[in-house]
Amino acid sequence: MTSNSPAASAVAAAIAETGLTVETRELPKLERTVARALVPGQDRVDDATFRAALCTVRRKPWGSRLMDLTRRAGQVWVTRADTEAAAATIDEPEPADAQLLDALGVVVRARLRASAPTPEAAVETVRADLFDGTGRVLTPAETETLSRAVAEAFALDPQSGFVEGMRRDADIRRQEQEAIEQAARTRRTEEERRLQEWETSLVGFSEVPRLLRCSGKEALRWIAENRLPVARRVPQPDGTEHWEFDPRELVALRKHLPEWRGGAPTSPALVPDAGTRKVGNAVIARVAALDRYAAHFKTARALKRRITLVTGPTNSGKSHTALEALARAESGMALAPLRLLAHEFREALTARGVPTSLATGEERIDVPGSRHLAATVEMCPLHNPVDVAIIDEAQMLSDPDRGAAWTAAIMGAPARHLYVLGAPDCVPMVRRIAELCGDPLDEVRLERKGPLVTASEAVQVKDLKPHDALIAFSRREVLDLRALLLARGRKVAVVYGALSPEVRRAEAQRFNDGAADILIATDAIGMGLNLTIRRVIFTALRKFDGTQTRDLNAQEVKQIGGRAGRYGKHEQGVVAVLAGAGSVSFVRAMLAAPPAEPTDLRPQVQPDSDIIQAVAAEIGSESLFGVLSRIRRAVLRHDDPNYRLANMEQAFAIATALEGVTGLTLAQRWVYAMCPVDDRDNGIQRLVQWAADHAAGRPVIPPGTGRLPPAESADRIELERAEKRHKRLVAWRWLALRFPDAYRANEDAEDATARLNDWIEDVLRQQSSRARADNAEQPAHKRSGPYKPGKGPGGNGRKPRSAART
Repeated sequence: MTSNSPAASAVAAAIAETGLTVETRELPKLERTVARALVPGQDRVDDATFRAALCTVRRKPWGSRLMDLTRRAGQVWVTRADTEAAAATIDEPEPADAQLLDALGVVVRARLRASAPTPEAAVETVRADLFDGTGRVLTPAETETLSRAVAEAFALDPQSGFVEGMRRDADIRRQEQEAIEQAARTRRTEEERRLQEWETSLVGFSEVPRLLRCSGKEALRWIAENRLPVARRVPQPDGTEHWEFDPRELVALRKHLPEWRGGAPTSPALVPDAGTRKVGNAVIARVAALDRYAAHFKTARALKRRITLVTGPTNSGKSHTALEALARAESGMALAPLRLLAHEFREALTARGVPTSLATGEERIDVPGSRHLAATVEMCPLHNPVDVAIIDEAQMLSDPDRGAAWTAAIMGAPARHLYVLGAPDCVPMVRRIAELCGDPLDEVRLERKGPLVTASEAVQVKDLKPHDALIAFSRREVLDLRALLLARGRKVAVVYGALSPEVRRAEAQRFNDGAADILIATDAIGMGLNLTIRRVIFTALRKFDGTQTRDLNAQEVKQIGGRAGRYGKHEQGVVAVLAGAGSVSFVRAMLAAPPAEPTDLRPQVQPDSDIIQAVAAEIGSESLFGVLSRIRRAVLRHDDPNYRLANMEQAFAIATALEGVTGLTLAQRWVYAMCPVDDRDNGIQRLVQWAADHAAGRPVIPPGTGRLPPAESADRIELERAEKRHKRLVAWRWLALRFPDAYRANEDAEDATARLNDWIEDVLRQQSSRARADNAEQPAHKRSGPYKPGKGPGGNGRKPRSAART
């Protein structure tokens, strides 16, 4: 504003009349605020209007002042949203701190009351939210302060003992946590010492003939035949290796020497696997080690299995082909990569008149008399033979996080006829697994039912049409695009990894039914979800894969792009790029590329509970940290010809953190190590807290929903907080199925999960409706401008903003 503007004149006059002090830095914003309230042609405002304008200018500083006051008072659970809400209620331009704190107290008490049904649960919800958001654990003193605020919010009698009880509980937990950390350090030190002693006990090759009572030539031959295990191979500066052996293992192998010297011929060095039927029963009977992984699945090895590998691109009918065979079988199972897809398998079988039960990591549906099961891959039952089994999405064999689960399922599924479904890229790996198992393999190659074509040019945002799907590679980008399209009056549905299967399905249904005409999704749509997409449009051609930002590969473009052109709905599918996101020619090249040859044909493996117990018995330790350390260093060699050890970093991190929790068996700690938690949200620390309660005989309380504001007014932070709470509940329910005595309140957890799912879907649905209504009232020139995506291959060379994995 200029010094002689009407607003400046009005502000100057009001200051003189009211006697209120206004800082020079406040004047520009104050003048702009007053300008909006001025009647055209006037340069004066009344006292009430001026005071209201001054309050508007000062509300943000008041919020900052309140944050400062609460932090000094140790009220670390007070949020920025709380202070802003309190500042919005102040209508006095010069409030004292006491007045600000009174207004904040009203807001905080309302939030605490709405966060949980009981005072105890309210304290736990606030602690969990703080821990999720910042990793901060409240001190006993901070817990006491919080408990006092909760007691006030719930109008508890000061003599109830609530505050004192919560402080006492916090003291106990702090002492327990310190004891756990100290015990963990001690036990890790002890296990590392034991491991060092074992490594020190290893001997070089020169000692092998003496210990085994054989010649050096025989020892070399038996090493080449994989009969003598090399415990460690230490690279030398000259490029050679120094081999080390466990003398106890060598002595134990003496009894096999007569057989080795005059027995049956051995298998070729690169093929031997105790799981093949060519290997003697004596070897199979041994406790299965990871380098003889196929032998571990005794029920499957006892069956005469046949594997049919069905490959083809998306929309080629792979699932339909296998489901028909499964429905005709007297017994069977269908294994899916996602809980959502397991439900779809169950529904497909039920629709064919086949009663089918369900088993996923967090739920069970037992249908009396059913002889068919739909399950997630990790839940594959290994001991009940069936006639037919289906394993879907076999290209997941190469996935660094879950590939070992597909190895175990394909090797261990006890089915007389096993259908393995996947993209063409999985063929070499499935062939190798069939060879290691000694199972005959048939291959069926299907073609796509409708053509898939590349758009001739990039697509502008203004040219989006119903049944288009925009593909981004982070939650943030999905929500940015959603906000842009809502502002343009479009009906939008979203799908991304943090959403629960129930919400994903509801959003997909809105899109399929026409309640939303545009779908915005991450690559979470690459598996599952029947979607009537006409055109898949990439908004970026690069993604962050957890390690680096890189170009999309051919399999990713095919898997995601192949979702376009649903058979029976659209004659052809179209794959395109959003204008500014990269080159259409890149997409065309990726779609035309042949299946990628895997760089390593060895399937990934990881131990299960039986193998963990066997290794523990061998090394004489009940420490999961010690067992996993030995497995990582020695049980499966890096150069094993048949298998490679899967990425077990998270399991190792959980085992390390649990080392100080006493009162849990080795098997129980292994279950905790397999629990699906997200360490980016402090999941491992929370898991240790739950395990400590379990070990102490205390019931593990399920996470709550926290306060859920009206869906139509929820912001992104509240939506993300609800998604994180849902993740907590998924982990809690996963453990409840395995430890029902400790995780007792399963119904409460299911109710909380359902409330969160309903609320999240309401947020996505109602905000879409509200945005369209708001947009209809906006003049065209005020609607949102164009979207500017990051550049991909073939663009201007700039990388898009890094995206988090979905």
